[in-house]
Amino acid sequence: MDIHVVTAFPALLKSPLEESILKQAQKKGLVDIHVYDLRDFTADKHRQIDDYPYGGEPGMILKPEPFFKCIDHIRDSFSLKRSKIVFLTPQGETYTQHKAMELRQEEHLIIFCGRYKGIDERVREFLVDEEISIGDYVISGGEIAALVIIDSVVRLIPGVISDYDSAMTDSFHRPLLDGPHYTRPETYRGYQVPEILLSGNHAKIAEWRYQKAIERTRKRRKELLEKAEISKPILKN
Repeated sequence: MDIHVVTAFPALLKSPLEESILKQAQKKGLVDIHVYDLRDFTADKHRQIDDYPYGGEPGMILKPEPFFKCIDHIRDSFSLKRSKIVFLTPQGETYTQHKAMELRQEEHLIIFCGRYKGIDERVREFLVDEEISIGDYVISGGEIAALVIIDSVVRLIPGVISDYDSAMTDSFHRPLLDGPHYTRPETYRGYQVPEILLSGNHAKIAEWRYQKAIERTRKRRKELLEKAEISKPILKN
């Protein structure tokens, strides 16, 4: 998988992309992440990427030329016949685990990071395939949102995390929050690990985990249960 990020502030992405799971995924050759500086696709000596909006509104708008030229460069460099272009904006569809799974299927995913007051509407109209929001709030730019998208997508690639089945039981992968987990020591400050987890009965443990997940979801995110059918976990032999 190739992920291309188009941004006015590439330095904001540098450190996170060189740490932890994202670093290992690139090292293993499971994903290539390319970051493009919008200023590299300007023609004036000041490398200007924004300008005042027509109509006299406040704020600055990202210009169309750098985006179009950057996309031309990406398509030419990778001989792309097909790619998904996503624009990160508070006006977009709210991001979900299901959407992460959809994006995971893309061979080339291109992410536009918004900044300032907004982006020239012609970029949205003629380049962007989909608009995504990571929540109903506003942050300074799309770079942090891009890292959220990248991390959630890359960890779904088989081989990225050591136990792929673990990702398949995460919160939201099915319409449930993940249930409680315990590790050693068995007793800590008088607090005990639930006895069922020490029983060795995998069928009963799976049923317990399932019921606890429903319990937690009902308490914290009841709407998830109301809009989706719940199926019991498939037990491995």
